[in-house]
Amino acid sequence: MAEALQKTAPETPLWQPAADTVKNSRLEAFRLEAEAKTGKKFADYEALWQWSIQNPADFWSYAWDFMGVIGDKGDIVLENPNKMPGGRFFPNGKINFAENLLRRRDDADAIVFRGEDKVERRLSFKQLYTRVSQLRQVLQDMGVKEGDRVAGFVSHMPEAVIGLLAASSIGAIWSSASPDFGVQGVVDRFGQIAPKVLIAVDGYYYNGKVCDCLAKIAEIQPLIEGLEHTLIIPYLNAEPDCSKLKNARSFNAACDAKPASEIKFERYAFNKPLIIMYSSGTTGAPKCIVHGAGGTLIQHMKEHQLQCDIKRDDRVFYFTTCGWMMWNWQVTALASEATLLTYDGSPFYPDGNVLWNYADAERMTLFGTAAKYIDAIKKGGLRPKDTHKLQTLRTLTSTGSPLVHESFDYIYDAIKSDLHLASISGGTDIVSCFVIGNNLSPVWRGEIQGAGLGYAMDAFDDDGKPIPAGAGQGELVCTVPFPSMPVGFWNDEGDKKYKAAYFERFDNVWCHGDWVERTVHGGWIIHGRSDATLKPGGVRIGTAEIYRQVEQVPEVLESIAIGQMWEGDQRIILFVRLREGVALDETLQKRIKDAIRKGASPRHVPAKILAVADIPRTKSGKITELAVRDIIHGRPVKNVEALANPQALDLYKNLAELSC
Repeated sequence: MAEALQKTAPETPLWQPAADTVKNSRLEAFRLEAEAKTGKKFADYEALWQWSIQNPADFWSYAWDFMGVIGDKGDIVLENPNKMPGGRFFPNGKINFAENLLRRRDDADAIVFRGEDKVERRLSFKQLYTRVSQLRQVLQDMGVKEGDRVAGFVSHMPEAVIGLLAASSIGAIWSSASPDFGVQGVVDRFGQIAPKVLIAVDGYYYNGKVCDCLAKIAEIQPLIEGLEHTLIIPYLNAEPDCSKLKNARSFNAACDAKPASEIKFERYAFNKPLIIMYSSGTTGAPKCIVHGAGGTLIQHMKEHQLQCDIKRDDRVFYFTTCGWMMWNWQVTALASEATLLTYDGSPFYPDGNVLWNYADAERMTLFGTAAKYIDAIKKGGLRPKDTHKLQTLRTLTSTGSPLVHESFDYIYDAIKSDLHLASISGGTDIVSCFVIGNNLSPVWRGEIQGAGLGYAMDAFDDDGKPIPAGAGQGELVCTVPFPSMPVGFWNDEGDKKYKAAYFERFDNVWCHGDWVERTVHGGWIIHGRSDATLKPGGVRIGTAEIYRQVEQVPEVLESIAIGQMWEGDQRIILFVRLREGVALDETLQKRIKDAIRKGASPRHVPAKILAVADIPRTKSGKITELAVRDIIHGRPVKNVEALANPQALDLYKNLAELSC
């Protein structure tokens, strides 16, 4: 996840929180409470953040109480506070993740679901609790117990949430993947963790088309070691044909057969595994990242309540799939007694207004999406501000790739002028956000507002020294333990892979792999992934700096830049996907190069520009620079199943233009 970049800042911010916004926010209430407890004054967000990273035990203990975490803290807040990895929060604490998310049991909406224009459903908090109780009994009858894995091959629908909560309520570990994954992509993930139960949807809708999943499920079943039972969610059909599946039953029929009963929540160790997530897998088999229940819960509640001002009865939307960590992030909003607005399918079916129609109809308060979606509607000329009311919308969050500052302008001009725009960045590795928004501070064009509370973020140079704000770019690091650090990788003896992933670059410091810059406003600019930065002449350049300039050219829909080894150095190759009917002639190439030279620098100008019909991306929508780099150098891409459109890689093979 990398969001937001800029070259220079305007003199005034794009948005400043109104006095009432500050006064009524959860963050302001927490700030005042922290002042009362500590006897200190925190004049602004920066001061509060500094206190939170200098006093992590106090901060996380106060946050637990303020946000209303249900459970037992234990007698220690932070064990080994100066050790990374090794720092552990609430080592004697006990919680039940599902108990926290099922705290509300009234008739208000818990989940609203739309499957394109085909399906519309809603579950109350009471109905959600009942269904979790029923599925919990089904899983127990299947022999699921603490530590067992339950896998979900599911759409972004209520049954996915029910599956996570039922599994976690009995101490089982949940793991999910989106149904658009191919057979090998699913097996590459679930095959490593040996789930006892698979919960799978019978199919899904995308762009108005019906996509059946039963044949894929039949192929997947025998390839997953330890799989004993399968539950099929009826989505395309009320009664899916399970005759060709082994030990498969209807999800609904199995649950309906169980009585609605009170759940007796057992509280487990704070750091007990809750979910297994996966790295993108574009450079090899996906790594199985294990996150703990307590760390995930308290980190998400902190980001929801203190960073995004989510309150009881708010209506929280995220355009995501169950294969992306933002699904987990959204689901946890139930712990703050908010409603989940979920959507499955294309965000442009039947047209680009579908999500904004949803926002108006369901009184959306937070709209979460990927930066690429914002880029797409901007290129498409949509202006939701002119076509929709959006009266309840307070916050828009953007993640997944850099949100360029022209997109900041677009949001305030074409979506809503009085809006907290929170560009956020973190990742699957931490199931949360290192840098994020807050509604005490202004929003500056092209900048992420600041580091999240409790996150000791910095930018390091190659020697491991902090780079002052405004003084250059470096590696994004975290220097103090935080609760949502993974509890480990699955089947990783001695934590060798875990330590290699984050702690080899700098001693006792988490190195995240993003190439970043701190701003004079206290904000952050993310220039791309460290391993994808370009090095022509030995100078490191973030790819996002190029994309920002290129995608201002009207004829260009999107682009991808990679470094090609050439004559003992590296040269920049830029691939562009153009609007229909546009040709990449010399005039357009010159305009693109001039835009890059003027907006970035001469060093950013590519040696070659080539037009392509498609750009490969992961299932969560991120473009895959490393895969393209491997292809043009004749190296195999190790896991094409991680890609949403693997066929696009063929467009980059054996290009004559790259041999001269």
